Amino acid sequence: MTTSSSSPQQSPFEGELAVHLVDAVQLDMDPQEIDPTRPLFGEGLRLDFIDVLEIALMVNTQYGIKLASHDENNREIFYSLRSLAQYIEAHRPAR
Repeated sequence: MTTSSSSPQQSPFEGELAVHLVDAVQLDMDPQEIDPTRPLFGEGLRLDFIDVLEIALMVNTQYGIKLASHDENNREIFYSLRSLAQYIEAHRPAR
């Protein structure tokens, strides 16, 4: 296995989120292989609208955050693993 040194590393929380994301949308890849800055949709991981619903359900279940389908910021929130992780960290309830 080769890894690109130019690929950004996942933070510990991004790594945790990647595990949940891979499980939620049943991706056939190692969560550690997800570049946290790569788009989740389109040319990135090629996820689709149904995957967004699965990810939103996972975020609600795992982190207690409800993501509304009509939120005008969804494109930015779901852009990449990193943007999703940053949103969750900024909005999750105190433990």
